[in-house]
Amino acid sequence: MVAAGRDGSKSGLPQAAVLSASVYDERYTTAREGTARMTYKQIKWLILTIPTLTIGVWEYVRHEFLLPYISMELGNWLAPVFVLIVSLLFLTQLFTMIEHNQEELNRAKALHAVLEEREKIARELHDGIAQSLFFLNAQLTNLEKNKSSDGGALQKLKESVHRTNDYVRQAIASLRHAADAGSIPWLQSVDSLIAELRHETRMNFETTWSIPEAALSSKEKVELLAIIREALLNIHKHADAEHVRLETMTAGSGWTCRIVDDGKGFNPEEVSDGRRYGLKMMQDRARMMSWRFDISRTGGETIVEVRKGES
Repeated sequence: MVAAGRDGSKSGLPQAAVLSASVYDERYTTAREGTARMTYKQIKWLILTIPTLTIGVWEYVRHEFLLPYISMELGNWLAPVFVLIVSLLFLTQLFTMIEHNQEELNRAKALHAVLEEREKIARELHDGIAQSLFFLNAQLTNLEKNKSSDGGALQKLKESVHRTNDYVRQAIASLRHAADAGSIPWLQSVDSLIAELRHETRMNFETTWSIPEAALSSKEKVELLAIIREALLNIHKHADAEHVRLETMTAGSGWTCRIVDDGKGFNPEEVSDGRRYGLKMMQDRARMMSWRFDISRTGGETIVEVRKGES
């Protein structure tokens, strides 16, 4: 459960996300009200009244001033000509204003939809962080009760703390960036992590994403995002890789996500006996979602594969 802070915002969400929410809500409301005010009140009535007023003014001028000079038949022919000219001069501008306002409204709606998705992901991220911290607290409690001096347990605890810190840092960093309506919002944190790793290391990244956003539920997005992030951080910390590929593919109702690197590989025993907490976390997340999780070493490459359904 996400608790409310003193300022009424969600305490689990970064302040930047809350500020972004207010900004985009303001843009959305302003665009919506502005469009409604111009389109459905003033512009509508202008479109309805300009042709009528044009005919009325023309008939008055013709009968009061031009009747001795032009015949009735010619006046009847000139009436639609004047209406057409006035329409081209004024109504086309009004239609352009409608189109412009509609485009603004559509952009505001797109930004609003992106923001709603980011808020949903942020809540899920908060839940994941809370679970990790609860796990760390349980470990500390067990160590305190047992008064254990086992260096291995302490090392695992240190790794867990470091991993949770990375998790929080990446989550906050991704939510600080302004939402981009042209990109997949929930993947922006992965893009941010890849950009940071590019800056800090000599690794080259290649990303190929083909899973439609609608094919993943909000929960699936969060769990897959966590697995991808954990795999990339493991590569950064342990693999000493130069090239990393993040690729996805779909088939039928299922999909496959692979994270491939050309690093030094891993010890199969560490995977099988659960000594690597990061790998175990990815396995647990995949198992919880009823996904298939595989990690293998082929042709000098380490392949982490997550698969759902028929793919």
